[in-house]
Amino acid sequence: MAPSSVVVTIEKASNISLIEINDSKSSVFQEKQKAASTRQVTWFFLLRVQRLFSCISWLATCFKSGFSLIKKRVALSGDVGEEDPKYRGRLYSFIRVFLAISVVALVIEVTAYFQRWDLKMIHPWEVQGLVHLSYMSWISFRVNYIAPAIMMLSKFCIVLFMIQSVDRLALGIGCFLIKCKKLKPEIKGEAYDVEDCSSFPMVLVQIPMCNEKEVFATSISAACQLDWPKDRFLVQVLDDSDDSLLQLLIKNEVSSWKEKGVNIIYRHRFIRTGYKAGNLKSAMSCDYVKDYEFVAIFDADFQPNPDYLKLTVPHFKGNPDLGLVQARWSFVNKEENLLTRLQNINLCFHFEVEQQVNGYFLNFFGFNGTAGVWRIKALEESGGWLERTTVEDMDIAVRAHLNGWKFIYLNDVRVLCELPESYEAYKKQQHRWHSGPMQLFRVCLPAVLSSKISKWKKANLILLFFLLRKLILPFYSFTLFCIILPLTMFIPEAELPVWVICYVPITMSILNILPSPKSFPFLMPYLLFENTMSVTKFNAMISGLFQLGSSYEWIVTKKTGRSSESDLFALGERESKTLGEEKIQRRLSESGLEMLGKLKEQEAPVVKKKNRLYRKELALASLLLTAAARSLLSAHGIHFYYLLFQGLSFLVVGLDLIGEQVS
Repeated sequence: MAPSSVVVTIEKASNISLIEINDSKSSVFQEKQKAASTRQVTWFFLLRVQRLFSCISWLATCFKSGFSLIKKRVALSGDVGEEDPKYRGRLYSFIRVFLAISVVALVIEVTAYFQRWDLKMIHPWEVQGLVHLSYMSWISFRVNYIAPAIMMLSKFCIVLFMIQSVDRLALGIGCFLIKCKKLKPEIKGEAYDVEDCSSFPMVLVQIPMCNEKEVFATSISAACQLDWPKDRFLVQVLDDSDDSLLQLLIKNEVSSWKEKGVNIIYRHRFIRTGYKAGNLKSAMSCDYVKDYEFVAIFDADFQPNPDYLKLTVPHFKGNPDLGLVQARWSFVNKEENLLTRLQNINLCFHFEVEQQVNGYFLNFFGFNGTAGVWRIKALEESGGWLERTTVEDMDIAVRAHLNGWKFIYLNDVRVLCELPESYEAYKKQQHRWHSGPMQLFRVCLPAVLSSKISKWKKANLILLFFLLRKLILPFYSFTLFCIILPLTMFIPEAELPVWVICYVPITMSILNILPSPKSFPFLMPYLLFENTMSVTKFNAMISGLFQLGSSYEWIVTKKTGRSSESDLFALGERESKTLGEEKIQRRLSESGLEMLGKLKEQEAPVVKKKNRLYRKELALASLLLTAAARSLLSAHGIHFYYLLFQGLSFLVVGLDLIGEQVS
């Protein structure tokens, strides 16, 4: 065969060269290329199908494991206790009714969607039966009556939302100015003479506690090791424990420090009235208190550094109208689990921004109940500790402010403590923290209005301190995101704008998370968890405002002893060096109380604790997921994703899958 001819033609037009190749075998090449491309497409689709099946298999495994986990949690929690009914009340009944109506509405909407019923079909001859007529009547009723009411409520909540956002933004700007200009409180007077101990003022150190067996030893140890002349401070251990063995352990600990030369006293009340406020009030009634000028207060899980008094007390010198110096909290277990990480974000913003800005620019903020030093004269002139609310710390701060006393917040002075690691403990703590301010608002409003402070300070105290930050925040957060938003899925005529659901909340969350930049990966969990906690805060706010349910219940936050773990070995070494091993062994052999208590604790039967179910959160999870299913029919996009993930976050919290897990 003659070889096939190849003709090459080159044409030049301006700067472009065209090459044309004519080959008799070119059709064969094209067929080979087509076959190769066909095989590539086949392999491409096979890979896609394989990935699809892998994804489906992974999702099925996740759903299966999730369902088995939920089933196991329900089975384990059913026999021990669900959430106490007093924490549910009427709000839980309302959510259940709302959920039932939503499920019925979802069934109707799904039926209407597949039947392709349309609002435009309003002519009588176009109605397809009684059910269709009922559906058309429902649409007409919701357009004319329900949607306008929902729109009015949503606009009201949006206005509150924006006011609160402006307040957060103003606080952020204030904190930015403090950081940029390096503003902080300065000590006006001269330093105390180290060589002359009499120049140091007399300081009373109080440690109120109640059944704090995990942390009492290290709190007493930290207080006794404060760097202050030994004859110029006294440690009061105010024990309200009802466990006789624990009382013996605390007495033994106090005796050991007294043997080391520390001025320390153990006090125990036989009748525990007034909770912490009653305990502090009883301690301040002692005759020897009149010899002291200042009082430092530490809860049982707080460990001040030895230089704490030297960093705080000198601020009172040359500042006679200063009543309180507050230090910042620092958390030893902030990375223990997801719950503690999210709490750390909130509290970092509270101390870094709220307390620092209010302290520097207004000389007023809410006392945190611990890690603070009070001028005893300020306490006495303000009426002392009162038992009328569950937030005795905020109560005394407001009364001192009304009497003209100023406060200083020291962001650089930090005191170690621990965060609640279980959702049960955190929920009870937040209930007390949000019901108490509303009790106090009811009680002290007449005193605020009749006080002699300026109108600006009255407005700040009523509008910002109480209403905006204690009442409005939980109200709009729960109403807007947990009630109105799912409701608008069934009332599409009252749809919320995307910026309310997405952009502004994310912006505010970023602002809240700035003081703890390492927490940025937890931005979305933080946003969802804050909305989830709104049901607890809203319920607590309502119960405190109207004196309902458990508004006056004072529950001690459960401690795990994390704040003491880091210092156990150092504490043991210090004791062995200062006292000698023989003295330690002799003290234990003489009293035997500590060893006796430990042995009896070991012999006691172990009660297995189990995680709980929280019905309000589970009901809201079902409600939000039902609304998410409804939003699919309308293709709402961002509304669907928000409702889906918010519903899942409520489900996780309702099943007690966040925080400390116990088997």
